[in-house]
Amino acid sequence: MRRKEVKQEEMTQLVVFRLGEEEFGVEILEVQEIILLSPITRVPRAPEFVEGVINLRGEIIPVVDLRKRFGLSADELKDEARIVVVDVNENLVGMIVDEVTQPLSLPTSQIQPPPPLAGGVEATYLRGIGKLEGRLIVILNLERALSASEVQALEEMEVS
Repeated sequence: MRRKEVKQEEMTQLVVFRLGEEEFGVEILEVQEIILLSPITRVPRAPEFVEGVINLRGEIIPVVDLRKRFGLSADELKDEARIVVVDVNENLVGMIVDEVTQPLSLPTSQIQPPPPLAGGVEATYLRGIGKLEGRLIVILNLERALSASEVQALEEMEVS
């Protein structure tokens, strides 16, 4: 008896988080870790969306407020807020998010290209929009979320 071959659909693994009422995701391989919000040391003349730096096990990591970066309204952070430490162009960066909801496996077929403007976030920052059970998840392109000059400014913060 011949076994029927079942074609596996390609899946995208995401870490999903909230900024306000919107759900965003980043590919799980880009996430180094998720930590509780900890005291952030302010850095003079940092870009407006950079909150400062943290010391994570001896490594100085710049922390970006994603709400400010994307021009979203800045609400007061609650207990659910987290810092998602990600690898952006081989640099560790902390991203403040309102809440990390869950890891998620999303069929690649359910990810569509981003519209020109999605949820107030420029399409250049986006990898796509994922659809799952009536939910829309804005999938970020971390390599484009920060410009080359911004990444260089963050690198300089790490060294100083």
